Amino acid sequence: MGKYRFHGLCFPFLRLTSSFRRCPLSKRSLLIATVCVVYLLLVVLHVGYSQQHWDRRTDKDKYRHTRGLYNLEPNGVHPDSADLQTGASFVVPTRSNVVYITLKFKRLKPANIRGTIRPKLRRKVRRNKTANSAFTQNKLGSLERDAGQIKPNFEPKTSWRESRDVDYKSLDIIPKSHKGETADSHISSIRIYSQRAPPWFSPQDVKAMRFLADAKVLRIREVSHGDSPSLLIFEGETRVSPTNQNHTTPNNVCAGQCGVIHSPVDTTEVFAFHLDRVLGLNRTLAAVSRRFRLFHDGQPCPVVSWDASLYPEGLAAGWATVRLTWGDYQSSLKQRCWHKNISPKPDSGCSTIHHYEWSKLALFDFLLQIHNRLDQSCCGFRPRQEDACVELGLHAECGSQDHIQLANIIHRGHDPRHLVFTNNKGFFDRNEDNLDFRLLEGIKELPEQAVSVLRSSRLREKLLQSLFLDQTYWESQGGRQGIDKLIDVIERRAKVLLTYINAHGIKVITMNV
Repeated sequence: MGKYRFHGLCFPFLRLTSSFRRCPLSKRSLLIATVCVVYLLLVVLHVGYSQQHWDRRTDKDKYRHTRGLYNLEPNGVHPDSADLQTGASFVVPTRSNVVYITLKFKRLKPANIRGTIRPKLRRKVRRNKTANSAFTQNKLGSLERDAGQIKPNFEPKTSWRESRDVDYKSLDIIPKSHKGETADSHISSIRIYSQRAPPWFSPQDVKAMRFLADAKVLRIREVSHGDSPSLLIFEGETRVSPTNQNHTTPNNVCAGQCGVIHSPVDTTEVFAFHLDRVLGLNRTLAAVSRRFRLFHDGQPCPVVSWDASLYPEGLAAGWATVRLTWGDYQSSLKQRCWHKNISPKPDSGCSTIHHYEWSKLALFDFLLQIHNRLDQSCCGFRPRQEDACVELGLHAECGSQDHIQLANIIHRGHDPRHLVFTNNKGFFDRNEDNLDFRLLEGIKELPEQAVSVLRSSRLREKLLQSLFLDQTYWESQGGRQGIDKLIDVIERRAKVLLTYINAHGIKVITMNV
């Protein structure tokens, strides 16, 4: 086919050669061949250019057709139609009725990526010029190490036993979610989606939880109480009328409604509060997890309700505590002090605490393995070298156990019969072969309501439902997976406790006092 086309292309030039027939054969053939080669070269160049131009048109048509399939407007109009506005540059058409359009897309704002790190905000701390309005230099040093944000330069001018406060009008909580809520968001971290909270929470509990989690911080004050470590107390903005607010203590610690900020390592305070309510003991103060920009680099901190009634004589006198040795405690259990509201004899050695309160305390402390009340010397288990009882040398006192002092046996000033469970430092990493059974020594009765919850198959369900309310705590523990691990520990200890009850013949009775 190519051969015939070649002859056809060269045929017109054969006529031109008729006038050159008189020329010699060699010159005539050379001339014909040269003309044919030149003509063939021109044809090849023309065909190649046409083919390249056709390929370009085909690619552009395919591109426009593809865009047409995926970029149809809702009304069915093709985006390449006349409704295209600014941002398009037109190319001169090479064929009739053909227009090529190149779109220039506008640059969009960067997306709010969930993992984006929020820059730390530096806020100025307003400080009064009086001597009672400054933190001590030691406390400021710890805050700088934790938060790395505030570096005021002033000398300590007050005694460690005096109250010191800083005005934090601009301080508020860190946003509680990753979806762009600001600090002024009214979305509460206490998640109650039904009409009512779980039945084990009273209306006062719900109000206290919402205040601790969401109240705007007005002032933070560091105060000391007796020989105990100093407390970090925040005063929050509340709509409660002054007649319903907490009573102010003699040293004017809290004029409104306040909370106590604990270290992030004391997260068992929150779990202890929920476990206490689920078991029906109702002996702990309300506690939630909350984030503060100023402290611990924004990590969740347990915040516990401030109760001025625990300090009836002021912070200088410390807690309203009961001082007992281990021997006195065991003796009071045998006396069944205040049982059936019968006043004990003056020489009986009974304290002001009702007999049933010790049973509730023993059950609660055993499940969480809290030993800083009944066994602060760690005599009932094998402590670690880093435990406080070993570092302070208290473990060496186990040789004379009857003289070991109990600690943190606290009650309200107006209610000396009932205990208040505070400083609930529990341990979830203690195995079942190293549990502190000393906490149950001398106990002959346990509360029926709490034991019935342990015996039922709904302990996990109730704890999940209860802990879900505190969104900050839930997320800080790793969500459902992390919470399940904590509940696994409590369930295993509950089985051990039920076995202990059956083995020692402990009575399960109603304790409505």
